[in-house]
Amino acid sequence: MYNILKRVFTAIFPKKTLFRIEPYFRKCYAFFKKGTQHFCSVCNFKTSSFERLPNADLLCPNCGSLSRDRRLWKLIAEKYLRSNIQILDFSPSRSLFRKWKEVTNVKHIASDLSGDFIADVSYDITQIPEKDAQFDLIICYHILEHVVNDIKAMSELFRVLKPNGTVLIQTPFKDGEIYEDYAITSESERLIHFGQEDHVRIYSVDGLKKRLESVGFSIIVKQYEKDEYLGFSNEIMLVATK
Repeated sequence: MYNILKRVFTAIFPKKTLFRIEPYFRKCYAFFKKGTQHFCSVCNFKTSSFERLPNADLLCPNCGSLSRDRRLWKLIAEKYLRSNIQILDFSPSRSLFRKWKEVTNVKHIASDLSGDFIADVSYDITQIPEKDAQFDLIICYHILEHVVNDIKAMSELFRVLKPNGTVLIQTPFKDGEIYEDYAITSESERLIHFGQEDHVRIYSVDGLKKRLESVGFSIIVKQYEKDEYLGFSNEIMLVATK
């Protein structure tokens, strides 16, 4: 039912209008999904079930958070969130963007260059218009696989991060080596080779780790297991520090 409703609303409403009215539609839909079997760590909603998407990801019926959003927010709230922290967040999900707007005593800047997300600014990650050593925490989730000059982007992340600051990084991963071919430029070919029309590579964990280390970062690879109650999937995250 959810996937059908999503297709209908997407076809009817312009993107900006849909973003504005989305929370109200979700609240109405979530009324029928109340329960105790599962819990969303983003909106604190208890539900009878998460919505299973075509890609098998689990979506919160109340706020629209995905598995990675819920784990990311739980991690940030428990480990990184503090008063006056300065955060740069690249293309946050709509559920997390709205969550951040509820948090006081932090400086959170959401950036999106694609127009597919809600954001405060539109920064090019390869030319971030901020001073050196500006941010305590940078969130770079599912960004680098879209960027042709990823080394330049990594260098910029290192530049604007404060000493002892942290960058949380996640991308799709494959075994073996990084797969990239700059001769592949059409959306149809990128979908076949990289899994999405606007991706330019698929990283391996070790390959991404080495590229981040090449610009100065220290890297810890974190592996997380699924949690049915919280709707978490198996995930890998790279924690980069300066």
